[in-house]
Amino acid sequence: MTLLVVGSERVDAGKTTFSTGLVAQTGAVGFKPRAGNDYWYHHDDYRNAVEAGSIYGKDARRLAAASPGAFDPTDINPVHRLWQPTPESGEILGQDGREFLLDRAGDQYVYNGTADIPESAREQLPLSEAVAVADVDQLNHVMERAHVPALQNLARIVETTDRAVVESYSDVARPLQGIEPGAVAVVAPSQARIFDGSRFIKACTVSSGTASSFHGQLEERVSSVIDLADPVATVSLPALTDEQRHDPEMVATEYGEAYDALLETAEW
Repeated sequence: MTLLVVGSERVDAGKTTFSTGLVAQTGAVGFKPRAGNDYWYHHDDYRNAVEAGSIYGKDARRLAAASPGAFDPTDINPVHRLWQPTPESGEILGQDGREFLLDRAGDQYVYNGTADIPESAREQLPLSEAVAVADVDQLNHVMERAHVPALQNLARIVETTDRAVVESYSDVARPLQGIEPGAVAVVAPSQARIFDGSRFIKACTVSSGTASSFHGQLEERVSSVIDLADPVATVSLPALTDEQRHDPEMVATEYGEAYDALLETAEW
């Protein structure tokens, strides 16, 4: 059985806090198919990852730590993107004052040949074996060869996992193709809306999608999808302290009503 957690906001919706508590509540394995962070704004996370010889974010690290067994963040998060701030739009996927620097897709690295790659990344990541891209067409071509197979492989792992929690990124409604969850939690500050999984996926199919800043393809946004489906339940989420947010067992206790509604909808 798979449960999907998505956010109605692009940032700070509370997806990872909700997901780690759900993992603790159910004993499921948490997955983060795609993620991204910023070299400047998330510099501690960046340094911790590159010193371990990879790039990943705190969301994947928290999910891996909360899951039963011994998982590295890269085990549950096959695709990760690193951005950096820029005063002007970058030549490749530059928007909102930031530009694309690096992607990790499985074991393959892709980097922006038009950007200044941090020296620490060049020293500690296997970029000598990486693919350099100079425009969006080249990046999309590499994604077909590297990103898509990495995500397909994760989908197979999720399908064969007895209990799985899949956390989306940004406000994307369907982070992993080919997976139909038993139920979906749409998380926002102060509340979670619970949806039947099959109806949510049908709404994703009907939704036209909007251009994603992460991937070169069209992806359905949560705001478009929830206009096409009615929630089974809407449950209030209490505000949490920093201590509570970073303790999955505490989150499981505080969010218990929402988790009960989600598991009942999934018939789990």
